[in-house]
Amino acid sequence: MNDDLQKDLAGVRTEIDSIDTELLRLLNQRARCAQKVGEIKAAHGEAGHIYRPEREAQVLRRLQDANPGPLPSENITFFFREVMSACLSLEEPLGIAYLGPLGSFTGSAATKHFGHAARLLPQSSIDDVFREVESGHAHYAVVPVENSTEGAVGRSMDLLLATPLKICGEVVLRIHQNLLTNEADLSKITKVYSHAQSLAQCHEWLNHNLPGIPRISVSSNSLAAQLVTQEVGVAAIAGMAAAERFNLPKLAENIEDEPNNTTRFLVLGKHDAAPSGRDKTSLIMSAQNRTGALHELLLPFSHAGVSLSRLESRPARHALWEYVFYVDIDGHRDEPAVKAALDELASRAAYLKILGSYPVAVY
Repeated sequence: MNDDLQKDLAGVRTEIDSIDTELLRLLNQRARCAQKVGEIKAAHGEAGHIYRPEREAQVLRRLQDANPGPLPSENITFFFREVMSACLSLEEPLGIAYLGPLGSFTGSAATKHFGHAARLLPQSSIDDVFREVESGHAHYAVVPVENSTEGAVGRSMDLLLATPLKICGEVVLRIHQNLLTNEADLSKITKVYSHAQSLAQCHEWLNHNLPGIPRISVSSNSLAAQLVTQEVGVAAIAGMAAAERFNLPKLAENIEDEPNNTTRFLVLGKHDAAPSGRDKTSLIMSAQNRTGALHELLLPFSHAGVSLSRLESRPARHALWEYVFYVDIDGHRDEPAVKAALDELASRAAYLKILGSYPVAVY
């Protein structure tokens, strides 16, 4: 390295060191402010409510709007989520139950939303995830609810019908599937392990690249990756988190059939969120089994000018060939138009359950 180059770099590196020192001072100043917020809440009897999803969404949106670049807004969001996660952990690390094991896509969604300072609690089933929060062993749950390729996650939707938990947030995660194996060539692979939904998401790629090779469904992609470490001549379809956890090479990357493959996850707790300025409300409703019943249920939203972003039916458990409808609408239930629609819907529906109002995902 010549002297002129070293001299030019030295000035910039000195400036970077100075900025880093100032960042460190400001980060700790922010942490002390977060501690003061906790003290004020405790003084007013709100000590247990350390996580406010609407406030976090407002902060992230404001920072995205104020971002002048060159860092993209996605990086700004990631950085400040981690800052807020670390500050919250000074009061109490949040316990987050999710569908595990470690290395699962749901774990990645939990980390994306709550940051690395949260205490992740992997569970073996979606039922167990709900129970951990219902019993008070975890503060919040993160569960998959729908995939852009494969549709709704039925078990999550069925449990929403009976749980006392409220939806207080959502996470949207791009799903990139990778073929993980210790083999150096596709011809050496004799079987492929993965979760059934991931196998379905890579169906065409497998048909083209590994025709006739057995596809074995297991309970999670992380378990599939673990099996690759124990057997010769096998591969797993899984994400980056599983590859890193089990130190497995990626023989092929991004093998999902749909390039925009995305999964939506719900965050569940014992409360929903206050208005953030850009929200959704989720609900379950049912109608009498007669002509025009669903049309009548949708009229209140039209009358109030409220948009539906999702409408999906599921079989009702109590009667054959009867259905309940899962609905997402734009807006918070405390907004006048949404409140008017819900009040009118309550007078029409045979059954109505408000699952919660929460901020639209920030990413």
